[in-house]
Amino acid sequence: MKTPLYYLQIYLSIVTQYIKAKLQYRTDFFISTIGMIFTNIAGIFPVWIIFHNIPSLHGLSFHEMLFIYCFSLLALSPLQLFFDNIWSIWSHLLSGTFIKYYLKPMNVMFYYMSEVFDLKGLSQVAIGIGGLIYASNQLDVQWTLLNIVLLIVSLIGASLIMISLMILAASTGFWIMDPWNVISLVNRFRDFAKYPVSIFNDFFKFIFTFIIPIGCIAFYPSQLFLNPLQDNEMIVFFSPLIGIVLFFIANAVWNKGINSYSGTGS
Repeated sequence: MKTPLYYLQIYLSIVTQYIKAKLQYRTDFFISTIGMIFTNIAGIFPVWIIFHNIPSLHGLSFHEMLFIYCFSLLALSPLQLFFDNIWSIWSHLLSGTFIKYYLKPMNVMFYYMSEVFDLKGLSQVAIGIGGLIYASNQLDVQWTLLNIVLLIVSLIGASLIMISLMILAASTGFWIMDPWNVISLVNRFRDFAKYPVSIFNDFFKFIFTFIIPIGCIAFYPSQLFLNPLQDNEMIVFFSPLIGIVLFFIANAVWNKGINSYSGTGS
């Protein structure tokens, strides 16, 4: 039985080598980082333009929308940082090189995902933290010890939701061999996580709450801090639990795919 400390040591060793390799091409790294910074900042401009002309949107102010947006950036950052290798799984499955991940005495998902650590994702974390602090000050959100603990738990649960959806999408590759289109489709849903579910009609609100729980990534958990004294929906309090349950389901599907994968036959 491998201990968490064992996996941590292995992970740090793999990531260290990966970072050293990436920093050999520093120009590419800095350009990619700047590109991600502008991409995340640019996402705020449509919100600013909307609120430049109207005072509120479905009862939400600009700073509340900014809070939700930055919450989503933080919630989506672990996917960017630790699970970015999902995008390469199709090439490994098609070429047959995925079989190498069976040959080490460790968890296959851990081994595969640990090969890539997306450094530029740290810029997303910085923007998310900065924006959340600014919005919190404008909204007079009180960061008590309880709220800080709630924030951490909420972010972990929210992160697991999108990570799980992407793992489920990647797992389809064990049966259809080329999951690129499925991964791309699921990835598009994370754009909706940056906006409140309340702006959608009842049909899409139901879809983004109970079928594809995108609303549980930022909108619902953020209500714990934006409207702590109001009668929030039960989904607000169960959002972290949804992420945990969904991750166990995704892990089970991944393991089933691992057990059924037979390589390319070449």
